[in-house]
Amino acid sequence: MSELVRLEKVSRRFAQPAGLTRRLAVAAGLSQPPSVVRAVSDVDLTIRAGEALGLVGESGCGKSTLGRIIAGILPPSEGRAMLDGARVMGEGRRPVKTTTRVQMIFQDPFASLDPRWKIGAAISEGPIAHGLVAPSEARAFVVGWLQAVGLPPDVADRYPHQFSGGQRQRVAIARALAMKPDVLVCDEPVASLDVSIQAQIINLFLTLRRELDLTLLFISHDLGVVRHVCDRIAIMYLGRIVEMGPTQVVMSAPLHPYARALLDSIPRLALEGDEAAFRPIAGELPSPLAPPPGCHFHVRCRRAAESCIRQSPLLTPRGPSRSVACHFPIEE
Repeated sequence: MSELVRLEKVSRRFAQPAGLTRRLAVAAGLSQPPSVVRAVSDVDLTIRAGEALGLVGESGCGKSTLGRIIAGILPPSEGRAMLDGARVMGEGRRPVKTTTRVQMIFQDPFASLDPRWKIGAAISEGPIAHGLVAPSEARAFVVGWLQAVGLPPDVADRYPHQFSGGQRQRVAIARALAMKPDVLVCDEPVASLDVSIQAQIINLFLTLRRELDLTLLFISHDLGVVRHVCDRIAIMYLGRIVEMGPTQVVMSAPLHPYARALLDSIPRLALEGDEAAFRPIAGELPSPLAPPPGCHFHVRCRRAAESCIRQSPLLTPRGPSRSVACHFPIEE
């Protein structure tokens, strides 16, 4: 498969090449200068056409920020995001290069829909504005996409507050697909839904991906969902990618201690008389405003040594299609 999305380094004069980075200013107080957070730090990865890449990590690690950069909502501070060889967005304060080829589905389907707009208008607005459908054909166009996500035609005449969370997420999916994208960025699309509704939405994603030949960036903290949906997985910790590889391989034999700790922390149903088999990750997640030096995970890692404090490990290939950023990776 050919590369469709690429986050890559940019060489700068008199400086080391920088991977994709996004810095955010955080207000510190009335008389203090703002603090700077590296929400995404030195990321270099690719998504191949037709594949589903899972992006996993604890809340606040930069997953959503990375998804917004790929979708063209946020500009990178350093590096660049490429779509099929062209920039998704200009650098710094340059004008944004808009594209309909990347669409995003947000975690909260109610917040992402305008409560004053009927569903039909919400779905047809983008396609009409970009000339994908004529206004006279918008009704039939909307009905077709509603049926594609399992909703009846009369939904077009109703408002978002008249639906359940699962139905609103189906509407959000229909709105994104109506733009006929090549890449779909899914930001925790099932996190706010009941377990039974999650299963329906996940199966819908699998069906639509197969029928429409979609490329997915699937952002989630639920490893079970990622295992079911994604071909490859990238594990993120405080803005950095710490491990990447085929989903089944990484989840069966992780190399990074953080990836191992994530798997161990998943609650599992215990047999009668047995204790629950899971272990929470030790320690607290450090503040992104003041991340630890070197490897950010060293303050919570049992394998940490002096070199982990002094030097940040690079993402290094470890066999076919795998890479890990760790001075002392777990041996298979």
